[in-house]
Amino acid sequence: MRPYAGRVETASSLPFVHGDRDVLRVLLDRRDAGTTPGDRHDGHRVALVIGGGGMRGSYVAGMLRAIQRAGLTPAFDEVYGSSSGAVSAAAFLTGSAAECAACFSEDLSTDEFINMRRLGTRRPVVRLDHLLDEVLRVRKPLDWAALGHTPAPLRVVATDTADLLPYELTGMASIPEWRQALQASASIPLLAGPPVSYGGRRWVDGSVGEPLAMARALRGGATHVLVMMPRGNEAIHPDADAGLSLWARGLDRIVPGLGTVAQGSRRYGADLLIVTDAAHPDRGPGHLMAIGPARSADVGALCIEAGPIARAVQIGDESVSAAIRAAELDLDAA
Repeated sequence: MRPYAGRVETASSLPFVHGDRDVLRVLLDRRDAGTTPGDRHDGHRVALVIGGGGMRGSYVAGMLRAIQRAGLTPAFDEVYGSSSGAVSAAAFLTGSAAECAACFSEDLSTDEFINMRRLGTRRPVVRLDHLLDEVLRVRKPLDWAALGHTPAPLRVVATDTADLLPYELTGMASIPEWRQALQASASIPLLAGPPVSYGGRRWVDGSVGEPLAMARALRGGATHVLVMMPRGNEAIHPDADAGLSLWARGLDRIVPGLGTVAQGSRRYGADLLIVTDAAHPDRGPGHLMAIGPARSADVGALCIEAGPIARAVQIGDESVSAAIRAAELDLDAA
């Protein structure tokens, strides 16, 4: 029996944990067995899917910090990320989840990174160059050289402006190409810069075409998928089948992807259905679990208030830690 301090709820009683508890069980079994990608014999393929959402990614960064601290990083076979989730995924896979979590309140909560007064000027509201070139190279350096060589591969999702459909970016073989791919996955016209050219195509934020890549992971052969959601239940549209509003579709015609991103509460609600509906056509036989923030810190995509953002990181950390502890208790009781 593993020792714990304080009261721990079972996974089924955690309202911010959705789906199949078997996903965490497999991860814990792998951790305890000490297996690594390419050296397993359990017959499973486990994917981690990381959502973005601008500064809402602070919740997810805290979640990844908790996963890494719990020793579960080697238990994944592949990691999918889009938008800010792709950047957090890169930090997670290269061993700097804690530094990435810290950068949200220490380095990104500033108008140097996000400034609405730049709207309508030639400078983007969100300066991705500040994140990629200043924060992740100087202040809290990412191990860029390790990308492409991590035991579990990073799969970056971006949206093609030609059809507004999501694709996995491939062929990154150098640090400049990885930087370009991460920028492509997070670029939003009028907000975070123009579409990014890569591989002969023009790309915008991966969340436009696919906020959460769990269906992609299942199609790719994953048997178990753990999803990190940057939105809690209170920030998800109650009618998951509502689709985009008329104004969002109109905005997409003017600025490809902007209207879709603005309707994130509807998009995440639709994606969550894949997790909670066992008969969903995009699901198949896979095991899915999603973890969202246990409560809100009132952080939006463009928030730069350091206090709420630091709380969002802590909430994300606590949410995943509670889910892991509950799953460990389930194993102890079995």
